[in-house]
Amino acid sequence: MKIKSALLVGSLAIFTLSVGFAKTYTVSIASPVKAGSVELKAGDYKLAVDGNKVTFTEVKSNKSFSTDGKIENATKSYDTTRMETTTEGSTTVVKDIELGGSKIKIDF
Repeated sequence: MKIKSALLVGSLAIFTLSVGFAKTYTVSIASPVKAGSVELKAGDYKLAVDGNKVTFTEVKSNKSFSTDGKIENATKSYDTTRMETTTEGSTTVVKDIELGGSKIKIDF
């Protein structure tokens, strides 16, 4: 019984450490947009990248929205966070996001 408890505690500790080191970025959205398969209203979001999964967490409500994205790594860090959008009908669609202070670009 003690071995199972020790394994459980060890597993939880490793999970907590991996979550604690996940890098998040802040993105401000001025008007409603569609990023991948999710629709986001205007506001501030924390953005986390895990493999090809991109999670937007609304700062105000703490609601999370996940979608798939293609992650690209640049040769040098981006100076600022930049979001490129296009209009499809009456919807603003995010084409990509360059994350300032990182070499990460997310294509949707």
